[in-house]
Amino acid sequence: MPHIAVKMLKGRTEEQKKKIAVALTNALIESLSVPRAYISLSIEDYTAEEWQDVFAQEVDNKGASIYVEPDYDPKDLL
Repeated sequence: MPHIAVKMLKGRTEEQKKKIAVALTNALIESLSVPRAYISLSIEDYTAEEWQDVFAQEVDNKGASIYVEPDYDPKDLL
């Protein structure tokens, strides 16, 4: 614990995914002083169509649990 779940549009390379996984893991280690052994991270890819449902469930109207709010309309991705 903690676990990070990254959800994003399809199209990133495996190298990009590994790079963000390392960066986020290191950020947790540095900012929370948590051992690497306790950290897990998953990455899920979605089409623009699938993202509409993910955005509605995971982002829209989540209030205080969203620490960085997006400034775009997900429909613009279609």
